[in-house]
Amino acid sequence: MPRYAMVIDLQRCVGCGGCSVACRNENNVPDGIYWSNKITETVGTFPDVRFHYIPTLCNHCENAPCVRGCPTGAMHKLDNGITMHDPDKCIGCKYCEFNCPYGVIYFNWRKPHPFWHDERPLIKGGTMSASEVTQKAGGKVLPYSNPDREETLPGIRPKGVVEKCTFCDHRVRKNLLPYCVGACPADARIFGDISDPKSEVSKLLGRFRPFRLREHLGTNPQVYYIRGYNPAQYEPSKGGV
Repeated sequence: MPRYAMVIDLQRCVGCGGCSVACRNENNVPDGIYWSNKITETVGTFPDVRFHYIPTLCNHCENAPCVRGCPTGAMHKLDNGITMHDPDKCIGCKYCEFNCPYGVIYFNWRKPHPFWHDERPLIKGGTMSASEVTQKAGGKVLPYSNPDREETLPGIRPKGVVEKCTFCDHRVRKNLLPYCVGACPADARIFGDISDPKSEVSKLLGRFRPFRLREHLGTNPQVYYIRGYNPAQYEPSKGGV
């Protein structure tokens, strides 16, 4: 059984946000919820200023506090190391959100995608309402929603439950890379089986000294960061499953 992990090359990452856009598109993520996000640090004094970016997502910790704190088993681990959530078992207690030291679990406080339920036109007598656009496009809620997401989770999660990154488990089970990995234009994200010494993630972790967010807490996160600035080169890859 593989054990999946992600390596993020901070030297290649330019903070373009392509990973976040791709994640929203693939997983039908509502406004105000971020399965994929980034920490932005501004360094220097104007006009000599630069930005540092640290992309963030669920760390799929081996010792996941969110799983330990869930009273219903809604938050659970798969055999391949992915931390999953079952909305059908979720009672909305938010223990997982409180226990997560990374702030990457979000609670649905309202009906998802409320804009697309709005029956009021933007310009009265001049434009269609958002709900009319949805109907004309043949969408259930959004003008476009990805039906593939429904293979392992509700395509759009309901009000009153939490949600988070799943490493695109519905793609991984079909030997496809997480969508954020495939969409990254700089090949800054590399995904694969960390238990396989020949995988791209294992090779990179052996070549460069990685760090992980808050690893002193003992959660053993499976998202690794390499290089801030390091001139060493390697052949670009997105990894594999």
